[in-house]
Amino acid sequence: MTRTAAWNLTDLRDQTGRTVVVTGASSGLGVAITRHLAARGARVIMAVRDTGKGGRVRDRLRAEHPKADLDVRHVDLLDLDTVHRFADGLRAERVAVDALVNNGGIGSVPRRLSPQGVESQLATNHLGHFALTGLLLDRLAEGRDPAVVTVASGLYRLGRLDLDDLAAERRYSPGRAYATSKLANVLFALELDRRLRAAGSPVRSLLAHPGVARTDLNREAPLLDRVVGRLLGLLLGRPVDDAVTSILYAATEPAAPTGRHIGPGRPPRPARPTFETLTGAATDPDLAARLWARSAQLTGVDVGPAC
Repeated sequence: MTRTAAWNLTDLRDQTGRTVVVTGASSGLGVAITRHLAARGARVIMAVRDTGKGGRVRDRLRAEHPKADLDVRHVDLLDLDTVHRFADGLRAERVAVDALVNNGGIGSVPRRLSPQGVESQLATNHLGHFALTGLLLDRLAEGRDPAVVTVASGLYRLGRLDLDDLAAERRYSPGRAYATSKLANVLFALELDRRLRAAGSPVRSLLAHPGVARTDLNREAPLLDRVVGRLLGLLLGRPVDDAVTSILYAATEPAAPTGRHIGPGRPPRPARPTFETLTGAATDPDLAARLWARSAQLTGVDVGPAC
């Protein structure tokens, strides 16, 4: 069951005075998210793996919007030490974070492991964001209408999360591993929402996805996968500036619903926030709780049973 909001990018309200952290802000969806927020007056902290590339994107966006308040900072979601340093910096500066957009990620890459021995897509797309969110919850609690937006994908339905094989030793498929990381994103966001509400926290946890977007996320995928992805993007994909509609809605609208997968609707219709009901393993609260516990163990970040 779905429901669509009468909202588009022209309805994005003034963001002056708000600070938003966007991971993966130097490419694809992250650039578009940053551009729209900065154009509406937000201070955007661009959390990027390559600060040189991030600086070039910042300069380009400032050329478009001379008053854009953009701050490039280093974080590699695969390297938890950099996640801690990033969060420590914001804490030391007592930065109040109004929104955290967990957007950064990798897709369809050859099998490799994080320093913690976790398959890299799951480690980057889920564990890095799990740790970052936990470390910034106190900064978010100081924000205005604070929100954590985790960017997922409809591919979560194809994910198979085996908590006894997080290194994907038994069987590895780049595409399946990506889908599994997106399932982990969904489970994390829903468990975070449950814990925040139980604690009476002002912070809200939301899920959003861009649908099929024309990005270069699968640039490291095998040739056939890249060709298929490019064709799907051309046939069904949205330009990134349109695809981020659902993400920006979740990050800026206090009325955006938690517990739903907020997408952009079906092309070729113009993007509108569409509230989708989650299905399958994503609705398993026991799996979500076990993933949370395992993630806390692996990252060393545990915000406690009540956030």
